[in-house]
Amino acid sequence: MGASIYLKITALFAILTALLMAVGFAVGILLGSDPYIFMGLALVLAAVLNFVTYYYSDSIVVRMSRAKIINESDNPALFSAVRNVAQKANIPMPKVGIVDSPAPNAFATGRGPEKAVVCATSSILQTLTPSELEAVIGHEIGHVVHRDVLMSSVAATMAGAISYIGNIALFSMWFGGGSSNNRNGNAQILALVAIILVPIGATFVQLGISRDDEYNADEFGAKLTHNPGGLISALTKLESQVKSKGFSRNRGGRTSTGSSGPSPATASLWIVNPFRGSSLMELFSTHPSMPHRIERLKKIAREMSIYVP
Repeated sequence: MGASIYLKITALFAILTALLMAVGFAVGILLGSDPYIFMGLALVLAAVLNFVTYYYSDSIVVRMSRAKIINESDNPALFSAVRNVAQKANIPMPKVGIVDSPAPNAFATGRGPEKAVVCATSSILQTLTPSELEAVIGHEIGHVVHRDVLMSSVAATMAGAISYIGNIALFSMWFGGGSSNNRNGNAQILALVAIILVPIGATFVQLGISRDDEYNADEFGAKLTHNPGGLISALTKLESQVKSKGFSRNRGGRTSTGSSGPSPATASLWIVNPFRGSSLMELFSTHPSMPHRIERLKKIAREMSIYVP
């Protein structure tokens, strides 16, 4: 499995780096400068982003999610659940973190089993039974084992950089940036199309990775804990609670009670999207729809000869 994982990571690095370089090339054309210089700068930026994301994804995500790393004495029940599942998966004991939130949820981060952090919100123990909590931790350990967090972090970072550079280029062009003497009409049109479409493509790469990873982690957690029914029950409870108590994107990442929320950039890492959104926004969600996830888990339960109502 290890070789396959590293092949996927390498392919992701290559695809997103190529997209970033394409945006850099287009920016050079739009601004009337040497496009190859901008493409080279984009390559350097990609190298820096990939390096930082690879080696520091765990600490970056913990900080962005406003999680606090805790000791076993701070929350013995959560520590016990993480330890039990980690032993079943035969990986080192991850660090454990808590996010202060009235909406129960959980996520994992770290580039691999040796650098893993499993975090849960402060309200999750009041919402889930011990069996359901273990099923949720099984899902998160699945992300750790498959190194999904590293891939999601790279995809989110690179997609964000591509969109940011594209927006700067468009802003500069609209307000007179670049030299009109050096511009070629057809090249400008193609560059403009690239500036618009490449970030969209990068976003869909990110969404495709995130949704596929959620399905795989659901399956891993269900089989590892031998409890697909517990995961179905937990997901149903978590989604219901997030809809009523989750964070709102349009209010600076704060809940209706005013408590601080995580950065939207970490949304793909949580087992249930922590942000409340409209039906239109769900089309662009980093998570597959809950009915689809539950249907797949029921199919897995049937394959395991486990009855799930």
